[in-house]
Amino acid sequence: MPFFTKTSLLALAATTALGTVAFADGEVNLYSSRHYDTDERLYSDFTEATGITVNRIEGKGDELIARMEAEGANSPADILLTVDTSRLERAKEAGVLQPVESDVLAARIPESLKDKDNEWFGFSQRARIIFYDKTDVENPPLDYLSLADPQYKGMVCHRSSTNVYAQTLLSSIIENHGEEKAREWAQGMVDNFAREPQGGDTDQLRGLVSGECDISIANTYYFARSIRKDVDGLPADARENIGWVFPAQNAEGAHMNLSGGGVAANAPNKENAVKFLEYLASDQAQKYFSGGNDEYPAVPGVGLSDSVAQLGLFRPDDVDLSDVAKNVPTAQKIFNEVGWK
Repeated sequence: MPFFTKTSLLALAATTALGTVAFADGEVNLYSSRHYDTDERLYSDFTEATGITVNRIEGKGDELIARMEAEGANSPADILLTVDTSRLERAKEAGVLQPVESDVLAARIPESLKDKDNEWFGFSQRARIIFYDKTDVENPPLDYLSLADPQYKGMVCHRSSTNVYAQTLLSSIIENHGEEKAREWAQGMVDNFAREPQGGDTDQLRGLVSGECDISIANTYYFARSIRKDVDGLPADARENIGWVFPAQNAEGAHMNLSGGGVAANAPNKENAVKFLEYLASDQAQKYFSGGNDEYPAVPGVGLSDSVAQLGLFRPDDVDLSDVAKNVPTAQKIFNEVGWK
């Protein structure tokens, strides 16, 4: 998708892409950085239930936020959907979201998974956990801080410090353990790296299979997906040698990444936008997040798909993710100081 910097061009491009009925009563205009084909079912089910057509513009989260800023009052966007708490908070700070009053969202989305001012809401989660090669690691780390232990020197793989998952994990460590302990952890991780930070979460799991590393961190849905269907580089026989640990079960609990959204500040179809967010909080949609994309529902009590359930029960970290997101600038500063590329 082309990305323009001039407001007039952005507004024109968005209007053209969404069609001449972009502001019609039966429409809702979605800006989404969720790149999953399985989400098609969410949109079609919502349309079937409400008669409201979902028009989409897709792109990277930060680009969509910048686009909404540039479009300003001319933006056709009704909803922003994106991945990770840090981006949701970034959208709020950029002024492209607005508060939402909804009894449905207030009742169904836990307080720790939504903005204090109700500008964004989490609809699905992924636990960020420790994976390890069972053939090489007899005593895997049981919490995040232990990953920095010298006994794991040369064994750990992780993503780049520019990745939002890495930033939010360190931000949660700052929130739970303080800045000094977080800096010690980041330095210990750098000391223990088996290779330069690189690739996505699936690449960290592939590193275990290839023998490049013995321990890695990844979001659960990448591994659960390999249980449900074939994933290149993660054959079933090799996957059997991968063990996993839900970290910090005797402390803060496993860190959770969030996928969520909010109503655009200048939404032309605000009522329809709220209906869409409320639909995402319904049992039907929440079950599909798990069954279609191997995620954990945000709404308590909703059942899990088989691939996700196979990972086992665990205690999640219930720290307020709004507070975690505010630590991202400090986290990036620490990454730079310790040389985490």
